[in-house]
Amino acid sequence: MSSLFEDQAPRPLADRLRPATLDEVVGQGHLLADDGPLGRMVKAGRLSSLVLWGPPGTGKTTIARLLAHHTELYFEPLSAVFSGVADLKKVFARAKERREAGQGTLLFIDEIHRFNRAQQDGFLPYVENGTVILVGATTENPSFELNAALLSRARVMVLNRLDDHALEELLCRAEDDTAKSLPLDLDARASLRAMADGDGRYLLNMAEELMELDPDVGDLKTVDLARVVQKRLPLYDKAQEGHYNLVSALHKSLRGSDTDAALYWFSRMLDGGEDPHFIARRLTRFAVEDIGLADPNALTQAIAAWQAYERLGTPEGELALVQLVIYLGTAPKSNAAYKAEKVARSAARETGSLMPPMHILNAPTKMMKDMGYGSGYNYDHDAQDGFSGQNYFPDDMRRQRFYQPKEIGFERDIGKRLAYWDKLRTKRDAQEGDDQ
Repeated sequence: MSSLFEDQAPRPLADRLRPATLDEVVGQGHLLADDGPLGRMVKAGRLSSLVLWGPPGTGKTTIARLLAHHTELYFEPLSAVFSGVADLKKVFARAKERREAGQGTLLFIDEIHRFNRAQQDGFLPYVENGTVILVGATTENPSFELNAALLSRARVMVLNRLDDHALEELLCRAEDDTAKSLPLDLDARASLRAMADGDGRYLLNMAEELMELDPDVGDLKTVDLARVVQKRLPLYDKAQEGHYNLVSALHKSLRGSDTDAALYWFSRMLDGGEDPHFIARRLTRFAVEDIGLADPNALTQAIAAWQAYERLGTPEGELALVQLVIYLGTAPKSNAAYKAEKVARSAARETGSLMPPMHILNAPTKMMKDMGYGSGYNYDHDAQDGFSGQNYFPDDMRRQRFYQPKEIGFERDIGKRLAYWDKLRTKRDAQEGDDQ
């Protein structure tokens, strides 16, 4: 309950503009529209347990509070950062008392991913018996951070990062509330929205700061804006989903030979604070996995760029990695070596401990020589064309082709070599058949 004086205290703009109804929430129409999943729940008056997953400043707390209001549930907020088992027990006890009095409880847990697995398991009995309707909020991928048992009892709702239209609507509301216009020209206003990076709360905090400027200053241009307000740091957690998403985007852009997109995702990773050594390692992996022998020089370039970065450091060494991204993006692509490794490993597991054929085994002792080790081996350098065509697979294993070069880049030449040796091998086998 707020006190008499609390109601008179100044409130931040973002708090004053907090939506009073679900219709006022911006940017989440896919969930809140009449035909959206949350809209249908509210219309039916029945709310199930939920996990609201989305970036900061997209309305998770507000939506949870309004869902409680529209379904006539008591709103019980709790932060996983500041709460423990004792706090949960008190919450469940109060919820049980309300339930006995005919009042349901919406338990809202902010940053629910901060609770450990045992604490998450503690929710389950109270969710299952209806003591609470659980609504958790998280900025992290629930499939990484939440128990499978909890996820099976709660629907995951994905909130969108606020787009430019939603951010502009918030700015208009801010101007209406304060009866002031933002001191920005059109380009600077667009830059302000971009600086918020989809975070509505952050946008309103910057707008409030701008509205406190001396009106005699006049409209700011984009170049002046950065001196007045601080750009929001990009969302990027090197240990969580943002890390894996950007790595995947970089890798797949390179695989698709979209060099410009690859440069963008590479820059996003650097701006987010990713270790350039990690990026160099991933680019080297790409060189052997997705380019391989289509351009054998790709691996050389990758190692050289990695070493250049280690010698130059940041920021000079980053240009070597930029050059590598461009080289890899524009190189011919082949996963033939990658696929060959997979098939060969599978064959090795399936065939177990088959011995090599006797003719390719060394015979360092007289006993081994008497047993036939090395007998019949043809030294390829002495053979016509430098190719004996002997079989090097185990005697009890049919010959297989693991490596299938593609008709692209240097692998086109490799394919010609393999075809030539196949031809010689077939000719030799035919000759041996005639001799027999």
